[in-house]
Amino acid sequence: MSPLDQMYDEAIALKVAGNLEGAVAKLREVVGQDPNHVLSHSALAVSLQKLGQCDDAIKHATRVTELEPRDSFSFTQLSVICQRCGKIPEAEAAMERARQVRMGMS
Repeated sequence: MSPLDQMYDEAIALKVAGNLEGAVAKLREVVGQDPNHVLSHSALAVSLQKLGQCDDAIKHATRVTELEPRDSFSFTQLSVICQRCGKIPEAEAAMERARQVRMGMS
């Protein structure tokens, strides 16, 4: 297991234990070392949204779609986070993009 994957696992353990702030700090450390660490961006998006940091949450969810543009789940996650952050038009656009990717219309 790589050191970054170990840090990611530590972050998830913090999240599971209810320490979202600690998890976010650890995940930020991972993406600071590897800006393309998809799982960390995804976990950051969810954790930041739960902490009410919508702009940062959407930024990380968007980064996941950039790193995984052919993964419909990436766009679905972006849609859910946008919806929870009150960004309904953006949520609808992301869900439409997820549909297009699933249908092979990318």
